[in-house]
Amino acid sequence: MSKIAIVTDSDASLPHDLAAKYDIPQVPITVHFGDEVFETGVDIDEAQVFARIDKAGTLPTTAAPAPGKFAAAYQAAFDAGADQVICFTVSEAVSATYASAVTAADMDQFEGKDITVVDTQSLSMGQGFPVLYAAEAAAAGKSKEEIIAIAEDVRDRGEFFAALATLKYLAMSGRVGHLAAGMASLLNIKPVLTIQNGKLEMLEKIRTRKKAWARTIELAKDSLDGKGIERMAVVHSNAMEDAKAFEQLLRENLDCPDEILICDLTAGLSVHSGAGIVGVGIVKAK
Repeated sequence: MSKIAIVTDSDASLPHDLAAKYDIPQVPITVHFGDEVFETGVDIDEAQVFARIDKAGTLPTTAAPAPGKFAAAYQAAFDAGADQVICFTVSEAVSATYASAVTAADMDQFEGKDITVVDTQSLSMGQGFPVLYAAEAAAAGKSKEEIIAIAEDVRDRGEFFAALATLKYLAMSGRVGHLAAGMASLLNIKPVLTIQNGKLEMLEKIRTRKKAWARTIELAKDSLDGKGIERMAVVHSNAMEDAKAFEQLLRENLDCPDEILICDLTAGLSVHSGAGIVGVGIVKAK
């Protein structure tokens, strides 16, 4: 039986202990503050990112991992005895990560090696859940084709909704005007987001955090179409206490699984949405 290794990138938002359990390397997205370069989850976390942003008043930039980073992950998998590697990346619509992973797979050192790169067409736990299921399928001895089919099915059964805490960081990015962000702050607007066409898109504008959280949960409930919830995650950015409070609201309003993962959005994504975002990722039952 072939041993298949699963690789992903840090935009998958998988908790480190869970990734370690299934030996899933999350190749880090990089965060750039001027000439300083940091690797998400390696030498910078979200608290450090937003402390620097708030001090400087400007956003860093982010970049896809260099092909060499993926090559190192592939080589480590083969050195550990893998016969095949499947790499699941963040949506190509938001990042050059997929292209970098493909470039690495085409390097001369991997000639004759079986490496498949899959664009999950999603992000955060919309990416993370397919990766997790793929790792479980690989551990169960499934074939490459079966693993990819399972991951794609999970992606298609996935839903993601989140509420922004502030428009401050979007204003810094230029995605909304400073005047509009200031007015939104006065009106206490909390946009609700979802994943559409592989991107985080604004779905609705809600006043007050309480109403935004309630609407996020309502949208999650409506998306189920009467189906149960197979797996669930609360995703947040530098807001653990809010994540725990949101989890309690989910349990009060939905028929939740016993285990709800608590996941960091991770800096590669959160620098664009801002600190304080809280959301829910769901895999609907078949």
